[in-house]
Amino acid sequence: MTTPNDLRPSEGPAVPPADLDEVDRRLLDALATDGRLSNAALAAAVGVAPSTAHTRLRSLIDRGVITGFLTSVDQRRIGRPLQAIVGVTLRPGSRQAAITAFSEAVRSLPEVLQVFFLGGQDDFIVHIAVSDSSEIRTFVVDHLSAQPSVASTRTSIVFDYHRNGVAASFR
Repeated sequence: MTTPNDLRPSEGPAVPPADLDEVDRRLLDALATDGRLSNAALAAAVGVAPSTAHTRLRSLIDRGVITGFLTSVDQRRIGRPLQAIVGVTLRPGSRQAAITAFSEAVRSLPEVLQVFFLGGQDDFIVHIAVSDSSEIRTFVVDHLSAQPSVASTRTSIVFDYHRNGVAASFR
């Protein structure tokens, strides 16, 4: 299991919350629903002038509140209709090196949608999308269990999910 000290070297200094007013929050809500809104449509949705929407959006980006714009891909449409969540527990030992090596190795795999580094029963949760159950097995055996730092895995099939938003990385 991880301890709070395992996180500290890569955490950096605490970041104070951004000072957001009602207009900023409405902009964020509108963009969370549709990140491709034109400036005119964003301004209309929020009830401000286009120049205000543009200035406020630029400020949210400059202050690091908005960290990027992402594309949501329907995994079924690209031949990966089966999703799973894999809990991974690392072996005790040289924790920081193992955590870093595992995280870097897993993030680069094409099946991986998300990786979460946790404190709790699992050290990591890995969210994957694949074509069928045999690919889940192959992924877990070849990419996770084969790593010397991995002590155990637990796999759960995703039937459905709802996402309210996308959070930025803690890095």
